[in-house]
Amino acid sequence: MPLRLRFAPSPTGYLHVGGARTALFNWLYCRRHGGTFILRIEDTDVERSSADMVTGILDSMRGLGLLWDEGPEVGGPHGPYFQSERLDIYRRAASALVSSGRAYYCYCRPEELKARREAALAAGGSSTYDGRCRTLTADEIARREAAGDPRAIRMRVPEGATTFADIVHGAITVDHANIEDFVILRSDGHPTYHLSVVVDDVAMEVTHVVRGDDHISNTPKQVLLYEAMGAAIPAFAHVPLILGPDKKRLSKRHGATAVGEYEAQGYLPEAMVNFLALLGWSPGDDREVMSREELIAAFTLEGISGGNAVFNPEKLDWFNQQHLARMPAAGILDRIAPQLAASGLLPASAALSAGDRTRLERAIDLVKPRVRRLPDFVAQLRPFAGGDIEVDPQAAAKHLSDPELGAHLDAWRARLEHVQPFDAPTIEAELRALAAGRGLKAATLIHATRVAVTGEAVSPGLFEVLELVGRDRVLARLAAAPLAAKRDA
Repeated sequence: MPLRLRFAPSPTGYLHVGGARTALFNWLYCRRHGGTFILRIEDTDVERSSADMVTGILDSMRGLGLLWDEGPEVGGPHGPYFQSERLDIYRRAASALVSSGRAYYCYCRPEELKARREAALAAGGSSTYDGRCRTLTADEIARREAAGDPRAIRMRVPEGATTFADIVHGAITVDHANIEDFVILRSDGHPTYHLSVVVDDVAMEVTHVVRGDDHISNTPKQVLLYEAMGAAIPAFAHVPLILGPDKKRLSKRHGATAVGEYEAQGYLPEAMVNFLALLGWSPGDDREVMSREELIAAFTLEGISGGNAVFNPEKLDWFNQQHLARMPAAGILDRIAPQLAASGLLPASAALSAGDRTRLERAIDLVKPRVRRLPDFVAQLRPFAGGDIEVDPQAAAKHLSDPELGAHLDAWRARLEHVQPFDAPTIEAELRALAAGRGLKAATLIHATRVAVTGEAVSPGLFEVLELVGRDRVLARLAAAPLAAKRDA
């Protein structure tokens, strides 16, 4: 039977990292085995769901490259893919369960249920539903129906136990004594999660359910529903939760949790996918940095760990650096061009010349080791673009304070005007020759030049920087260097 897996978020918030990791596991398994990846929107919580959240979820999924084969904006043979558009389907399914005797009408009012629960607890009993409507006679049911009494529909839980196989945790058995006759359709006609998810999974022919550990307690009830409907039970794989560095469940107190926030902060989708894949899963070897194709080839549900995973922001930074290092400079330039233009470092409308593009791509490769996120390139590339630079006062105080430095920099400028070719090896040879001839340590001239040209005391290799900044800009910045004499004046 062809594999069919689904990711079914609720649009009550944006796509968070836990949901994205679950979506990724489903997507990887489908892609490895040629299955169908379904996106279903569970929006029956009308008060908390919103169209904006749906749009945010879809955008985040696309941003991560987790494209779906069936679902919103794509369609498919099992639609609609919004639960709010499937309410009649759930109501028919609930009625069919009543007709088969696997479910029954419950006319208990909320205030009655609350009072009976409180009384049972006060007497040392259980707070579970007492089954009062389980044995109503046909005449009593007919009378209540004729009177139009509000009623929910409850599942009739049989005696015994339910065992289901979990690919991650192994066999799990739950005694039915711990499962009350649970509501599957509320008195307002809306389904509960248990009914809607099972009806949809059956209708959409889902073969594997991969979801978070927090759903393990729901699974026995859903297995009972599959059995009552005479449907095949899918394979289950419950994945570990994601914890913050303090080992508590990941939440906003740990920082950003929505995938879109990380995209806005400049994390590559390739890095985020790699990072999320290794939160609770291992390829079975020591590999960490993996491409999307490598993840697909290696992914197995059996490789998912049963233990909770820890979201480490520093590790995400490391993954981002690794993927940036492997990305061609041309691809990085395309991604950061809007930010460079917004910062005035690129023309907003005119296309870059081939020469300028090549120079910027080389500069990107040069500064890559100093960059953690995409926006960091803006600051790092500023010395290579047009316009003025800001000189760090501490760097100037340390490396531009020698009263005799002005004469040395004038001589250096004069020599640079005629350096041919203006490339790193030639520039380095000329600087060292000048320093030796003037009785200077080469480092003195190197540090002073770096501060004057980049504004910082630390940079990538100076001579490569000078070559890429270009002769005219280097000469202008050396002339404008904030020397101690100028500052005193």
